Formats: sequence, structure tokens, C-alpha cells
Amino acid sequence: MADEVILLDFWASMFGMRTRIALAEKRVKYDHREEDLWNKSSLLLEMNPVNKKIPVLIHNGKPVCESLIQIEYIDETWPDNNPLLPSDPYKRADAKFWADFIDKKVNVTARRIWAVKGEEQEAAKELIEILKTLESELGDKKYFGDEAFGYVDIALIGFYSWFGVYEKFGNVSIESECSKLVAWAKRCLERESVAKALPESEKVITFISERRKKLGLE
Repeated sequence: MADEVILLDFWASMFGMRTRIALAEKRVKYDHREEDLWNKSSLLLEMNPVNKKIPVLIHNGKPVCESLIQIEYIDETWPDNNPLLPSDPYKRADAKFWADFIDKKVNVTARRIWAVKGEEQEAAKELIEILKTLESELGDKKYFGDEAFGYVDIALIGFYSWFGVYEKFGNVSIESECSKLVAWAKRCLERESVAKALPESEKVITFISERRKKLGLE
């Protein structure tokens, strides 16, 4: 019996991008269903009744929620192609530390740049420092996992499609401040899995500009 895989998602979600990339890296065929976040489907509410958020990965009728958990689930369920997490316990723990850092630091700070009036430039400065910490961890490696594209790369790369938003509303230049990190992002975009998952920056800027107007932030 063939696996039934469904992904409930939203095009601009950097978290949904993670799951799309992981599925593509594993060459898993799935049914992609775009959600209206302001009119959520009954399937989304049924499959994620606690948080009511995307992305939700549904595998043979069973939901897996939270993007980092989904990456790990995908890696373990389809182990044959492109391992996403290191097999070494220490390296695995280290990768999880940095993915958690991305969720707690990058995501929370970056959101303040466009979603909280009056905090744009302060949050942008904080974000640059956070990105510099990640750039230091990357060092001169090709990917965060050295030569292997994997868990930490997938956790972070979706935010690259939002860099234009952070630069526009935070009045910063991420490329001039974090050139090595931007070079890493461009290397990631050479992978088909990433190129297909990430939307154009201008599309995200337009979407967020419209959201800010509706929220009364402009």
C-alpha cells in the first residue's frame, strides 16, 4: 500500500518551507494543500486542534505538527535518500541546538521588525547580531553540517526569502553585514529542493506590506 502524504501549508511560511524542502530532499510525493490562514480548513482544525497552525504533515491519516519535528519524522520515515540529521549523537544534538536557536532567536526577533510598530530598527539591529552568531557557527563550511546539506540549513534557509522584508522595514542591509551567510543562502538555492520551496523576495515584501496596512502599522 502506497503512503498517503498530505501537507497543509501556506506559501509564505518559512516553517512550511522547511517541510517542503525535507520532503523534496527525500523525494517523497505528497499532496500539497494551500491553507487560508484567515479561514482555516476543517481538516487543519481537526489535524492540529491544539495550535491550529500550519504546517501539518499528514502521513496515512496521522498528523505530525511543528516543522522541526516534521523534518526529523521525515528523516526517520524515509531513511534511504539524503540523511538530514547527523548519525553521530553529539553532532545530532548540536544540530538540534542550532535549530532551536533559530526558532527562539531568529523567528521571534525577525517578526518584531514587521509586526510591532516602533520596534522595527531596534529589532533589526538585534537580528543582525543573531545572524552574525549563526555566521560564526557556519565559519568557512559549505553548509552548517560541513559538506552535507541538512537539518540546520533547512531550519534557517526559509528566512532568506524574508530578508527583503527585514531590510525594508528594519532599514538594514543584511548582505553587507552578513556576507558569508548570504553566500551560504545562495549556495542552498542551487539545490532544486530549496529553489522550488522559497518564494521570490518581492512577493513576500508585497504580502507583508499589505498585512501591515491591515494591521494599522503603516
